[in-house]
Amino acid sequence: MLQIENLHKRFGGLTVMDGLNINVAEGETRCIIGPNGTGKTTLFNLITGKIKPDSGAIKIGGRNVVSRRVYEIARLGVSRKFQSPTIFGDLTVEDNLIIAATGRRNFTDLILSRRHGAESRIEEILEKLEFGEFRNDRSGDLSHGQRQWLEIGMVLLNEPDLILLDEPTAGMTLAETARTADLIRQVLHGKTTLVIEHDIAFVRRLEAPVTVLFRGKVMCEGSFEDIAEDEQVRRIYLGENP
Repeated sequence: MLQIENLHKRFGGLTVMDGLNINVAEGETRCIIGPNGTGKTTLFNLITGKIKPDSGAIKIGGRNVVSRRVYEIARLGVSRKFQSPTIFGDLTVEDNLIIAATGRRNFTDLILSRRHGAESRIEEILEKLEFGEFRNDRSGDLSHGQRQWLEIGMVLLNEPDLILLDEPTAGMTLAETARTADLIRQVLHGKTTLVIEHDIAFVRRLEAPVTVLFRGKVMCEGSFEDIAEDEQVRRIYLGENP
């Protein structure tokens, strides 16, 4: 589904991507971890077209998208969730989901959307999120974790082919972090998903393959157990001495 091939990117004298190669299969969830400044967020910016690589290829569904604009890449089915929730705080939980399901922004369209198959999909998401009791609540009144979960539901309603989650547990409590890992496993099962995350407990609980980045390259890949036993990872990322 996603192939990153020999990707290079420099900002002045700083090399951020140094021949990066990553392959993510269709339906796979993959965690991307690494020290600060190792290029994780830059990778998402490159995939979505926000910035362009100096060389290399980014293939989504077999199509090289490095020359595509941001909106063109989005139309290919790429959906990104940033660290901070981007919801409509003055609207209800349900109205936020309706907006996501329709891709429109005026209230008349929100009402009309119920006639076009959106309602059943929204009910499904409300059930998966366990948000039924909050459907008529103002979304801005939700907890931080709940707002993050709502946005994950909104992303899913866009029916993307590739989902990019940038630190989905930032600012969460331990309980919210655990719930987020479970939610991603359940709700996004079978969806091609890349997750950038710093929280090692979350990465362990997610039970997904892990790619460790260091200085713009892949240091190692494998299960959480595999990377946790890697001496380089333990020294550089986990801060342990050999």
